[in-house]
Amino acid sequence: MILEVAILDVKKGKGKDFELAFGQAQKIISSMVGYVSHQLKKCIEKPNRYILMVNWQAIEDHTVGFRESKQYQEWKELLHHFYDPFPDVEHYSDVALK
Repeated sequence: MILEVAILDVKKGKGKDFELAFGQAQKIISSMVGYVSHQLKKCIEKPNRYILMVNWQAIEDHTVGFRESKQYQEWKELLHHFYDPFPDVEHYSDVALK
């Protein structure tokens, strides 16, 4: 499993609108092949900052399956105009600890 992590800095005064839009957008991402689960959390110290964590079965489920899909265009229309700056997205894998 792969964890996608995005730190989302939302334009000041747009947090509530972003949260409403995300409520719609989460239906899109959760319908994608390879999607496992997600969490959206709001930062306490920086109220315009959110973290989005999405679990995917494989990195390609996100980078190819989602990002190259028609549904991604809907996702972009709903959410991308809220960000300033546009977020970096990183992917993480599990560490085998002994």
